[in-house]
Amino acid sequence: MGRMSPLFRRDAAPRERLVTLVRKPGCHLCDDAQTVVEKVCGDLGVPVELKDITQDRALHDQYWEQIPVVLIDGEQHTFWRVNEERLRRALTD
Repeated sequence: MGRMSPLFRRDAAPRERLVTLVRKPGCHLCDDAQTVVEKVCGDLGVPVELKDITQDRALHDQYWEQIPVVLIDGEQHTFWRVNEERLRRALTD
């Protein structure tokens, strides 16, 4: 079998990624975002870490107006509402 076309090759497999959800307790948008993030990451086998802005002053100062915030490999992907298809594409492209 021949080599895979560069169009179908990926630099990083989804399992090599890390998704961070920056949230706070009592935030309904955060709960909604966590549901989407856990679904997509569970489907793709991507690890998820949850960060609470009430426990981290630096995260609070950076993101308090935007929560929930989704980071992929430490880079901001989105905030407020998480689109399942967009997150899935970002993790597989």
